[in-house]
Amino acid sequence: MVVDSQFPDQSKHLIDELKKRSEKLFKLLINTHHHSDHSSGNISFKGIVEHVPAHENSKKNQENAAKQNKSEDKQLYPDQTYTNTWCQKAGKERICLYYYGAAHTNGDSFIHFEHANIVHCGDLLFNRRHPYVDRGAGANIKSWMEVLNKALNKFDEETIYVFGHAGNGYKITGTSDDLHKFRDYLGNVLKFTETEIKAGKTKEEFLKATAVPGSDEWKGDGIQRPLGAAWEELTGK
Repeated sequence: MVVDSQFPDQSKHLIDELKKRSEKLFKLLINTHHHSDHSSGNISFKGIVEHVPAHENSKKNQENAAKQNKSEDKQLYPDQTYTNTWCQKAGKERICLYYYGAAHTNGDSFIHFEHANIVHCGDLLFNRRHPYVDRGAGANIKSWMEVLNKALNKFDEETIYVFGHAGNGYKITGTSDDLHKFRDYLGNVLKFTETEIKAGKTKEEFLKATAVPGSDEWKGDGIQRPLGAAWEELTGK
């Protein structure tokens, strides 16, 4: 089983390494969502994977993006989709995909390996890195916070989480504490944006900000991504 395929070149390297362990076909290639850094390598698995599960909106988004980019011939689309929950037993492991609503996109899945108690978050969590908020694919910051709350209620304190991205010096795995902190960061983004809107700032003035008050651990490039998305979400513009 593989979660996300990254880009074609990286996926080929991964396949080569995994084939050193076994020549068996891959059972599952699970997509957390449709973005190309997570799914454009799917094509490398064509003919060697049995099924590609993903949320139904992830498949739609992948199809739409491929049409826009004229890259339909370079795609391997999910062939098993779900609405709220998808589960399958694999040996001693049971894998479940959960969709809790719009967040980073409108098609993000948490993938829970129940026996190992590991949850792959995809891009539902950016560990101390400013996130991309794909408004064009249905992203919503306020809903994203609720999605994280639902995950915190579903999984336990012993769960190990795998993150889609992490800032310099931070790990791509963590605990529920990291989910709490990222949820609070998103809340601070919305609070800061609302305060600046009420203060009469223009969008151009607002996007010159270099930090999110209350979330000092989130540093570096990319702050305009969440701030711009929050501005659009709160103003409708």
